[in-house]
Parts: sequence; structure tokens; C-alpha cells
Amino acid sequence: MIISKTPYRISFFGGGTDYPKWYLKNGGQVLSTTINKYCYITCRYLPPFFPHKHRIVYSKIENVKNLNQIDHPSVKAVLKEFNINKGLEIHYDGDLPAKSGLGSSSSFTVGLIHALSTLLGLDLSKKKLALKALEIEQDILKEQVGSQDQVAAAYGGFNCIKFNRDNSFNVKPLVISKNKKNNLENHIILCFTGISRFAPSVAGQKISNISTKTKKFEKIKYFTQEGIKILQNDKYTISDFGKLLTESWEVKKSLANIVSNQKIDQIFKEGIENNAIGGKLLGAGAGGFLMFVVPPEKKILFIKRMKKYICLPIKFDTLGSLLLNNK
Repeated sequence: MIISKTPYRISFFGGGTDYPKWYLKNGGQVLSTTINKYCYITCRYLPPFFPHKHRIVYSKIENVKNLNQIDHPSVKAVLKEFNINKGLEIHYDGDLPAKSGLGSSSSFTVGLIHALSTLLGLDLSKKKLALKALEIEQDILKEQVGSQDQVAAAYGGFNCIKFNRDNSFNVKPLVISKNKKNNLENHIILCFTGISRFAPSVAGQKISNISTKTKKFEKIKYFTQEGIKILQNDKYTISDFGKLLTESWEVKKSLANIVSNQKIDQIFKEGIENNAIGGKLLGAGAGGFLMFVVPPEKKILFIKRMKKYICLPIKFDTLGSLLLNNK
């Protein structure tokens, strides 16, 4: 039995410039970190004593006799890609809800590829894990998704990820002082909007607007560079970082009408009124988690006043997708 543990991520700046339609022409850059919330994939060969050949357990249970009967698109695509002949049992468990702006779909795909490839005796590097997940989601499933989530989930850590015009990517761990990194970590609170959404449908609208929103996407790319400068220069503070997040959120909302809505705007307004320095909605938009930057000494009061929402302090993850066992 193989168990993979793959982190979710939060993206600070640059989301949108990781769409192939943008970076293959202009180049892209994102600043993100994985966090201490994970999805777990358990994978084992299924003994041939059952009326079904494959069993997949997630928010529903699928007992099927062949791969074509599988409903879950990522599971079907991955099993076909690896030309699976033996029966399999796959279980998914996650620390946070799906469709919430934390890259959970890509964490699932990366974790499944990691577990299944290991079960098959393959040893894939972090780069190969990311590339295979990108192939599954973008080329095989034809999903309208960016490329940062798959890379972040595979590599882990606090990184600047560059997407190049030749369709390659580079992962560069961000070099910042330990004190500043810990300070940023201690300022972050996630707040669940209670809205789940299908990211590719939101992303599709933004992608379709790329040709008419070029200056907006260039501004988003600029925010990544500014965010890095704030974290690497001692003359800037976490407050500056939080304010820049808010500025980037205003630009992100202008990419498509569906990115935000009245409820999201209201929760964001309440967060700012309750001592948040700044923040943004995570992921493609339309729901999921808001990220706020809150002074550590005011976090308890913030959580108390925002109690009608689920507020979640986090820690940064450094390892990326890994195996909990290999038996």
C-alpha cells in the first residue's frame, strides 16, 4: 500500500500569468508557497475477489469493472496514462474542501501520480511529477487551468516560479530572512467564504479576456516582482506586503466579472474593518478562501469578530509531495 501526502498552496502574486495562453507569448511569474494542509492518496492493488475491479473512494464511491466506467476524470486519465491492468483501490482524504482556491485539484493529481507511479516501481522526480500532472490536466483533460498549482504541489516550499515562452518552467526558492518569513507566516489567516466553485469555468473567462486585458496581466506580473522586493529588502514591512496584496486583488477582479461577487466583497470588507492590513481571494476566483494579512497581536480578536466564517491560521510547507510509506 502506498500513501502520498501532497500540500495545498497559497498564491501571493502572479496568478493568471501562469496560463499557457499568456506565458507562451509573454512569459509568466508567480510567488507562492505550499502550506501545512494536505491531501492524502492511498493506493493499493485490489485482490481479485470482488465483483468490481477498481474501487475509488472520494466524495463518492465508485466500484467499476473497467477504466472506462470511472467517473472521476483525473483518476480515469491517470490510470489510462499508466496503462493499468491490475485492479486498484484508491482512497482520497483532504484537510480542506475541494474547489476552494488552494490548488486542491492539482494536489490530488500530483498525489495520485506520485502514489501510483511508486506502486508501479517508478521513481519520478519532482519535475517529472509536475510535468505529468500538467500533461494530464491540460493536454489530456483539456482543462482551462494554469500551471502553477501542479508545480507548487510537486516541489513544495516558498518559491518564485517562472514560466517561459518555450513552455519550460524554473522553480527558485525565495531567499528571505528567517525572521521575515516567520513574520509573514504569523500574519496570514485564511477565511472560508463558504462558496465552492469550478475553477476551470472561472479561468476560462479570464483566459478569453487575455487579448483585451494585456495591460492588466502585465500589472499582475509586475506585482510578483514588487512582492519579492518587499520580502527581500529590510526597508519594507509585512504591512507593505499586505497592502500590495489588496492592490493586486483589485486588478484581479477586473479580469472578469465572475472573479468576485457581493458576498466575497462583503467578507473582504469585514476583514479589513476588523484589523486586516490587506488580502486577496485565493485561486481563480468566485469562491473558496480569502487570505488576510493580520497583525499577530490582533489575530485572536480578528478570528472572534469573524466567527461566522471559518478562519484558519496556517504554516508554510517545505517538502512538497512525499510518501508516508512504501510497503
